[in-house]
Amino acid sequence: MNRIIFILCLSVNFLIAQQTEFVDFKHVESVLLFNQIKVDSTVFNSYQVKFDILKHTDSVYLDAQNMKFMNLALDKAPVKFKNDGKKLIIYHSFEANSTHTLNFLFFASPKKAMYFIGWDNESQNQVWTQSQGKYTSNWLPSIDDMNDKIEFDLTIVAPKGYQVVSNGSMVSKRETPTYDLWQFDMQNPMASYLVALVIGKYKKKVEHSKSGISLEMYYYPEDSLKFEPTYRYSKQMFDFLEEEIGVPYPWQNYKQVPVKDFLYAGMENTSATIFADSYVIDSIAFIDKNYVNVNAHELAHQWFGDLVTETSGTHHWLQEGFATYYALLAERDIFGDNYYHWRLYDYAQELLAQDQAGQSTALLNPKSSSTTFYKKGAWVLHVLREKVGDKAFKFAVKNYLEKHAFKNVETTDFISEVEKASGLDLKLFVADWLEGKTFLYEDCINALKRSSDEISKMLQLDEQLLIPVHSINSSINSYWEQAESSELKRRLFLKDETRLVHDSIFKKAINTKDIKIRQAIALTKSEISEVLKTDYESLLEDDSYVTIEAALYNLWKNFPQERQKYLDKTKNVQGFKDKNVRILWLTLALITEDYNTEFKTQFFEELTYYTSPVFGFEVRLNAFQNLNQIQACHDACQVNLEQATKHHNWRFSKFAKELVKQYQ
Repeated sequence: MNRIIFILCLSVNFLIAQQTEFVDFKHVESVLLFNQIKVDSTVFNSYQVKFDILKHTDSVYLDAQNMKFMNLALDKAPVKFKNDGKKLIIYHSFEANSTHTLNFLFFASPKKAMYFIGWDNESQNQVWTQSQGKYTSNWLPSIDDMNDKIEFDLTIVAPKGYQVVSNGSMVSKRETPTYDLWQFDMQNPMASYLVALVIGKYKKKVEHSKSGISLEMYYYPEDSLKFEPTYRYSKQMFDFLEEEIGVPYPWQNYKQVPVKDFLYAGMENTSATIFADSYVIDSIAFIDKNYVNVNAHELAHQWFGDLVTETSGTHHWLQEGFATYYALLAERDIFGDNYYHWRLYDYAQELLAQDQAGQSTALLNPKSSSTTFYKKGAWVLHVLREKVGDKAFKFAVKNYLEKHAFKNVETTDFISEVEKASGLDLKLFVADWLEGKTFLYEDCINALKRSSDEISKMLQLDEQLLIPVHSINSSINSYWEQAESSELKRRLFLKDETRLVHDSIFKKAINTKDIKIRQAIALTKSEISEVLKTDYESLLEDDSYVTIEAALYNLWKNFPQERQKYLDKTKNVQGFKDKNVRILWLTLALITEDYNTEFKTQFFEELTYYTSPVFGFEVRLNAFQNLNQIQACHDACQVNLEQATKHHNWRFSKFAKELVKQYQ
């Protein structure tokens, strides 16, 4: 496909901060046309905007990045306008309390926020959007401001054989011999950055929540066997969050769709979550990397971020902290209290490390890190709920959402509802937890001690390790014997103290057959003695791609005489979506002398092939790294590396640019 041009027909409500007092844009009706066309082709379509004027003004504008416009008409009459490449400005003497309609033609070729995947290399053809941080105005005239709440209705003309996903309900699909026309309808307003579109080849399965909401889950046709582990617990989490939050899901339906080379783990577009297809996994991968937390997080955003939206970055925690917290609650409903408390413990360790590095900031600082917004935000809600009690907390959340539904919020809007519900003055709480820079680690640990016997036990055992009364082997063995849960035992082998202890302790741990304990050993025990060899080899049989990858490398490194055996045993394992095991296997096979020498060229070609744009950037990144390590990134690899420097994922392109320098 040489170029994709699209045109839009809209009816809009564009509330921008500078215009809020003067104009209220209400509704968007947009028609998008994608086509295989020449560079000089022009495609026209109509665009209609209806809006109310609140106060007299001489102009209104829409954000529109690098778009072209023709035939503008205000209330069917020609109108003066200016297109500066960033905004479309309409000049007119607008009287207060009047309603107007604007029509025009336009087209755009977006360079941001809308991504065209695979059309040039005959791989998995997709179109998808990611407008948060990049702005919808790059592909749809809109407002680059979260304080805008608009009802968007999109109609998309797409090639035959492709599925289209967008916000709201699909109200019609009209078919022609060459294309299909998909029409979507939203019933409530949302912020512009939450408008979404996906075009690709998918199938879907539909379930219904207890409340009757349609839950549409999309998957690639070739991944039918991965559907269940990918979307496991989806309906349970939806039903849980509706009940826990106490406010009905605010949109007509809920859709989830994976895409290739997505910029993040997931994005909570209103009623239509887009997520990275690296989370499309099989049952083995589910053990180590699954979609459950991302699934719950993006779903929680449908209330916290989509229904109520922050007024500015100062209040970003109202979206990310709430989504992180409610995702943990949903996971607790599935995996139990211990899981919930251990996750909070891990969050506390990350926040402590950030604090000790001198990088902590206040939760109300718009420049805070993701760790602060997400994980400190979750901790704030956990501590606040403990302080005011379940009843008052849930009552306050319900009132907060209902009072500000489809509006924008600040932190005081939430805190005031908690104060009303609890009867408490929260000024000191706000000062300590929201305005203070320091993370209150001891308060968090004490909260966990009160609620988690497991964490209390671990902290006691950790203290014993610091007492130099016995040898390290004796202390570790005592720790193991007193650790009653598998999680405590697993965490023991993640501690530095255990890496050089006697092999008998590792033998004991491996022979528990607990997959997570065994994985901890694979990840931390890199030096393997003959005494431990046979037991360690059993790790290659575990249902864990993380364990297999680590164990394969460690065994290959420690026992050169056995390399052929280890490679033969793992030759059919692919691993995660990023082919972690397969790419390691190919690398080791290439540098293992006398191993399948007649297939060396085939191994090299396969590994090099994984650097090509046909694959997602996670696969390519692994392949580039491994080829570089064995100094085998030759002509084809370097061509693919140069192409990678222009990739839309900035982390991947940055990696590629740095690696290119080594070959110059």
